[in-house]
Parts: sequence; structure tokens; C-alpha cells
Amino acid sequence: MSLHPLAGQQVPTSLIPNISRLMAAYYVLEPDVHTHAEHKVSFGTSGHRGSALTCSFNEPHVLAICQAVADYRKKNGITGPLFLGKDTHALSEAAFASALEVLIANKIQVCIQKDLGYTPTPVISHAILTQNKGATSQLADGIVITPSHNPPQDGGIKYNPPHGGPADTDVTNWIEQRANALLANELDGVKMMPYALALQSGYCQHIDYIQHYVDDLENVIDMAAIAKAGIRIGVDPLGGSGIAFWPRIAERYGLNITVVNDKVDPAFAFMPLDKDGQIRMDCSSAYAMANLIQLKDQFDIAIGNDPDFDRHGIVTRSGGLMNPNHYLAVVINYLLANRPDWSEKLAIGKTLVSSALIDRVVAARGRNLLEVPVGFKWFVDGLHNGTVAFGGEESAGASFLRFDGSAWSTDKDGFILGLLAAEMLAKTGVDPYQQYQALTKELGSPLYRRLDAPANAEQKAALKKLDISSVHQTSLAGDDIIAVMTKAPGNSAEIGGVKVVTRNGWFAARPSGTENTYKIYLESFVDQAHLLQLEHDAKAFVEYVFSQI
Repeated sequence: MSLHPLAGQQVPTSLIPNISRLMAAYYVLEPDVHTHAEHKVSFGTSGHRGSALTCSFNEPHVLAICQAVADYRKKNGITGPLFLGKDTHALSEAAFASALEVLIANKIQVCIQKDLGYTPTPVISHAILTQNKGATSQLADGIVITPSHNPPQDGGIKYNPPHGGPADTDVTNWIEQRANALLANELDGVKMMPYALALQSGYCQHIDYIQHYVDDLENVIDMAAIAKAGIRIGVDPLGGSGIAFWPRIAERYGLNITVVNDKVDPAFAFMPLDKDGQIRMDCSSAYAMANLIQLKDQFDIAIGNDPDFDRHGIVTRSGGLMNPNHYLAVVINYLLANRPDWSEKLAIGKTLVSSALIDRVVAARGRNLLEVPVGFKWFVDGLHNGTVAFGGEESAGASFLRFDGSAWSTDKDGFILGLLAAEMLAKTGVDPYQQYQALTKELGSPLYRRLDAPANAEQKAALKKLDISSVHQTSLAGDDIIAVMTKAPGNSAEIGGVKVVTRNGWFAARPSGTENTYKIYLESFVDQAHLLQLEHDAKAFVEYVFSQI
């Protein structure tokens, strides 16, 4: 993908989305699921997403999904409170009202942030886990209304069952099918009540998620060490749902935190454009994070988050914005040395497209690696039952256990990954980028790249269902192939593609779920020329698969 000429620059007036038109579309446009498949509810790895402008995220979608969740709760005997959160996207505010109208009409006790404030994804997960701790009945669950880091015109909604993390496909398939049936039947069967009455209902509980979460942080992060060291922390919430949390964190623990941008704007007009010229609140992108990167020398550590705060971006004076893979490797290395109450038997989780430097760190420290397909849902059970100490994705999302080895959150948490960078600096005197440099001297320096290539539906299907026995290639970029995988080694789950490994590098290829493309992930521990050879051979490998169709 070529770099947009305005990448990293402020949004020009001509590219600021028309929020009034978007909101009108949410209420006025009607999805037609009988003739347009793209109008149907479709749960991906992070819930249902779409835009009101394309009839893929409109009020009927949210009404149907929330009724489907209510039906799922009833079917499965889930009778505890439902924790409802929202981020700062324009459609999230409208969808929040729609959700409340349905959930309260179904006589579900719904907990919302008092004063109609925002609530991040990890805070909902944390609330579910703390509510359900030790309970065997009246279990809580949650809904978060967010399209994550997607552009301002997008909306999204996801369901977290009583384990607190992303719902698995058996749950989302049921909700998706029920919601689409309701849409096809013109919402017959959806219970609703007026929003104003829903807010005043005894079923609607107005609580302070912020204090509950903030007070508990000292059980997962060494907040006292950060305060004692006087670490100067700069924060850019990127206009997201955690914006009100940072001042409360600073006050509660005596931290030196400066929020460099306190704007909440549904158009996100304050954002620098991403690499493709889109407004995208991606805290792992140097273009979207350009404003905070410019301020790096004013702070010891700087932190960015996406709108629902399940991702993190770490900026250091020494290295600027850290590559997410590099930071995850450093985090794992640090945690294994600084959480003495964690059992040595606990697994360290990574997705199979994350850096192999993580493999090397885990092996060098004598711990167990759990390598799973793409999707944070694969870490949920292990984090929940305390057998997985850490789970992380290459897309800058992760979570880990409390000091005592019990679950903190079973969804990604951008707060604790940001605060951990400050803890690292406070306790070692070395910032995360410098720690990464030390790791590479010990274990090798990786070069990592991800790219997209075109593929039609038939080709995508062939790649997704690849038969290993049909692979005859024996070398990759000059090295012998030591593994060809279509199932993740950590749990034998289908990866929906292929990963090919050598001693000095690897590539993975998997079809896109929404576009006529496939993604290639590449990593070399040699040099740039070797990475380019990996790319060449990876494309040739996939082309061979396509030629056998």
C-alpha cells in the first residue's frame, strides 16, 4: 500500500466526516437482509461492525442484537447484571440508547457509568470478573459498544459472556443467527421501551466503574514504584473512552500524568491521518500517533490508546513509538522476572503471527509457550482459570494476571500495558526500548512485515483449507523448512491459513474475512535482503497453492 501524501498530518476540513448525516442514517436507513447479504449481522473476532451509511450498522441491527443477547441469557440461565459500556464514536452514543431500550424492556439489570459516561472494554471485562468471583449463580456478563480503532463513521457492538472475555464462535453464531432472524421478521419479537423511561427504571443501575477499576490497579501494577520514581507520563487517549480514567489514576496513586489531548469529538477531527489517508485511531501507527510522538522528549514514558482502550501504544524518548511485537517481547521478559508469585508452570500466550522473538524469550527463561490462532478469545479460558500468565497479539493488545496469579481481565487492557511501561522504567531505570535493544543482543534482532495481496473467493477458500500433504516445497529463503502448520501448536485449532517456519524466519498467510485479499506476515532474523527473499518465496508458495485449484 502506497503512503498517502497527508499521512501523519492533521485532518483537512474536506475529510472531516459529516456526523449529522451519519446519525440520520442510523435512524432512517433500513437494512434489507432479504436481498442484501451485506446488511446482515455478522460477528467477526471483535463483534459486529459496520456503518450506518452502508446499512451495516443501523438501529435495527442494534435492537436485534440486543434482543438476541437477552434471548441467549434466558436460554443459558444468565440472570446476573449486564455491564454495558460504550466508546466515543458517534454511533456508539446512539447504539447505547437503542441497547438500553431493549435490555431494560427485557427486565435485565443493566449497569452503566453514572452521568452517562464512557466505559472501556477492559473495564467491562474487569467488572464482570470481579462480580462473578466465587459465584456459581446470578452470573454477570457484558456488552461493549465500539468499533475499536475504526474510522469515525463506523459502529460496533460485542458481547462478553460471564468469563469476561470475547465470546467464542458458538455464542456469537447463535446471537448472529437469532439477530438476523429478527431482522428478517421486521423485528417482531424485539421488546422495547422509551429511552427516558429505561434510564429511570429500577433495572438501570448508574454506577462508578472508574473508581472500582482504579482502586484495583495496585493489584496488577506496582503503582507505588511508579510514584516513588516520579516517572513523568504523557497520555494521549486519542479521544477515547478512558479519557476520564487518567486523572483519577493520577490522583489515587500520586502519579505525574499529563493528558496531552483531552478532546472528545465524534468526528475525531484532531487526529493525524493514518498511512492510507483515513482517520483511524490506531495507537500502533506512527502516523496516527504523530502528535504524541512529537512530544516524546517532554516525558519519560508516553502512552496512547484506541477508543475502547483495549490497545496500547508505547512511546519512549530513546526509540519513539515501539513496534507492538517488540514491546510484547519486552513485557514478557520483564514480567517473568518481576512477578515472583506466578507459578513457573504458567503458559505465555501469543498468536502465531506475533514475533518469534517471543518464542525465544520464553524458551530462554525456561517457560512454556502457548501459540494460538489470531484472536484474543483463545487466551480467555487460560487467563480466567489462571493457567496462562500473559496473552498478547501482534496488533498491540494484551492482558496478564494480577500479582497473586489470579485473573485481572480476560479482554485486552490498554491501561495496564501502558502503566507497565512506567513500572519497568521505575524499577529498572531502563526504558522499554532500551530493554528491547538488550534483548536483541541476547536473542537476535527480528525484521517483521505484514502486507496484503489480492485473492478471489475461490483462492481464499483454498488457502483457508490447505492440505499440508499437498505441500512439496522443502526450503524457504535458503533455509530448510522445519514446520508447515495449518493448526496452531498451542491448542490444535485451525489457523484459517498456513504458517511456514525455518531456523531463521517464518511467514504466515491467511485470507481476509471481509475483503478479496490475503494477508502475509513475515519475519527474518537475518537481514533486510533475507526478509525480501522470504516475501518472494512466501508469495510463490501461495501462488502454488492457488495453481492447484
